[in-house]
Amino acid sequence: MIETNAPAKKSVAKARGKSRRLAMQAIYQWQMTGDSITVIKQQFLDDNNPVKIDVEYFTELVSGVTGSVSELDALLEKYMPRKIEAVDPVERAIIRLAVFEFVNRLDVPYRVVLNEAVNVTKEFCSEKSHAFVNAVLDKVAKEIRQLEVKAAKK
Repeated sequence: MIETNAPAKKSVAKARGKSRRLAMQAIYQWQMTGDSITVIKQQFLDDNNPVKIDVEYFTELVSGVTGSVSELDALLEKYMPRKIEAVDPVERAIIRLAVFEFVNRLDVPYRVVLNEAVNVTKEFCSEKSHAFVNAVLDKVAKEIRQLEVKAAKK
């Protein structure tokens, strides 16, 4: 039997993927400039077609990461060989975003979050950065999404 809402799921996934990429860029801009996150979010929304992105998801990700950066960094640093501030700023935005999703968006499978983060890293970072991002996020997922990770390995 064919699922009738399959095209809707694909378009939601595509819109969320675009929202993640834009959120990463907005978080990067915030990290680098220290500008008001409200202003940055509005810039991104003004510059991008709202039909092609999940505006609510974008807003949740950007506000969530910037509003809980201390908690996210504390969680991340347990699994990193260096301080978060020593990490490339683009990689930092990507891993903060992914950890926020691990913690707050249990409706999104951890593998989706992990794959999206690795793909965005391959797109925006240096050649081997994705291996670092994957390793850190894999360790974080094992803590935050323990049951889901164990179930996926069976």
